[in-house]
Amino acid sequence: MIIEYRPEGGTAERYDAERLRVSEVQIVERTADRKWAQIQQGLREDDATAMRTVVFVIKKRSSPALRLAEFDPYKSELRTLFDGQEVASWVKRLMQKISDPEQLAKALEELTDPDLVADTDEAAHIIADLTGAADAPKAPAPPAAQA
Repeated sequence: MIIEYRPEGGTAERYDAERLRVSEVQIVERTADRKWAQIQQGLREDDATAMRTVVFVIKKRSSPALRLAEFDPYKSELRTLFDGQEVASWVKRLMQKISDPEQLAKALEELTDPDLVADTDEAAHIIADLTGAADAPKAPAPPAAQA
């Protein structure tokens, strides 16, 4: 699961919740007063405590003196996105559950939505690989810049 932090007026930052050391997972658990499985479930549900705590612990790598009270983003500045592993998992589930080719294609296309996945090109490649389809959904084109 990827957590995206978009501070107002700042550059978006992305943090991979699966790239934590065990010691960091333990810090997340203690700080959030939850077990890791509950944190993971919270990330799937865009839970503010889960997202904030994971990002906080990762940020401490470069700023060891950082305190949780100092990292207090607006809820709208945090969101979770699927990584490639989660996209692959969803593709497999959808292929098992949906037998109608049109419905499946529509469901798979949703897995290339930039509001859902961290890397739309990677998602499109995963879908193509797992479905064996050369005509798998293409990642949506980025919005045109306005003058």
